[in-house]
Amino acid sequence: MSSRHGVHSRNALWHLFFLMGIVSMAWVPRIPEIKHQFGLSDGGLGFVLLGSTCGALIGSQVSGRLTHTFGSQRIAAVGATFMTGGLFLMGEAHQILQLFFGLFVMGFGYVMLDITVNTQAVAVEKILDKRWMSTFHGTWSVGSFVATVTGGLVAHLITPQSELKIVAVVAFIFFLPGIYFLLSGDDDGHKGDDGKSEGKLSLFDKTSLPLWAIGFGLLGCLLPEGATSDWGGVLLHDHMGIGKGADAIAFATFALAMITSRFLGDHWLSKYGPRRTVRVGGFFAGITWGISIAIAVPLSAHARIPAVIIICIGFAAAGLGIGPMVPAFMNAAARVPGVAPSVALARVNIIGLAAFFIGPTLTGGVSQLTSLPIAMYISVLLLIFTGYQSRVISDNPSPSN
Repeated sequence: MSSRHGVHSRNALWHLFFLMGIVSMAWVPRIPEIKHQFGLSDGGLGFVLLGSTCGALIGSQVSGRLTHTFGSQRIAAVGATFMTGGLFLMGEAHQILQLFFGLFVMGFGYVMLDITVNTQAVAVEKILDKRWMSTFHGTWSVGSFVATVTGGLVAHLITPQSELKIVAVVAFIFFLPGIYFLLSGDDDGHKGDDGKSEGKLSLFDKTSLPLWAIGFGLLGCLLPEGATSDWGGVLLHDHMGIGKGADAIAFATFALAMITSRFLGDHWLSKYGPRRTVRVGGFFAGITWGISIAIAVPLSAHARIPAVIIICIGFAAAGLGIGPMVPAFMNAAARVPGVAPSVALARVNIIGLAAFFIGPTLTGGVSQLTSLPIAMYISVLLLIFTGYQSRVISDNPSPSN
């Protein structure tokens, strides 16, 4: 495989990760509106968000084997279709169950596409012999930031339903050229058994146990990311008195900080090692974010602007810490000996990426029983746990191993 093919695929992955960020986060700045349109309580919204959780869990079960059998390029096309189709169905929803089903379809497609592009990313790093994973995820964060800011800006001009349908159609069209330039099934290390890696993996054995450990580390950073995206606006709107549109500022701050750390992440991972980068990021993010919530929410009743500044500092700390974590855990999983990268990524995604969707549901349930500010501390504690769980990551700096 020539470097030229690797460069084309690298550029395609930047394109695809960017679009994934836009599609997956397109509805985030409109969640408070949708919540009130459907008359949902925090617990009711948590139930609706369970739709994406179910889709993600099923998608994780099937995507690894399908990618190993047919190649990641073909499965990426299927995942993009489901993902954008799910977003369109959400825009068409007029009942809670319809919204639930749209989230299910989008969650299924997102996980399928996520596994394929990360599989491609591992192959591209090997071809080019350079770390790119964190930068790829950085373009996802750019997409999520664009979606969040745009959603906030058009909140007074267009309904959430119209916005979701427009984004779905446009994104589907733009997904196609990116998928075309991905590595073929003969070049990505999959499309059948190569004799060196297994397409099947037992639930618990000597090979799969390291993947479970990595998956729990991934859970500790992805669950807070999911909770932040879906509940950040609600926290500011319902508990700090911030108005429509402006309540997206917390997640926008989080996304901007994540963009920064992910574009710096490949340098950090190479210089300091994945283990140290994740450990420092987890402790810093969890502690800073927890302190900011404790101060900002009660302060908002007396001094709203300082409270918003403080809460945004906390969200920024979370974004800076989480940024390099996902690429570090993904790379660690894809390089477990004796397992096809797509199958390994699917296994850790059962725990980790599903948590991205479980997080909002869990946060909503705990919020219903207590309050949303208290429920956010689940994410705070998990980030600290992820810093501890960094010990399962190898500090080998080479992307080709």
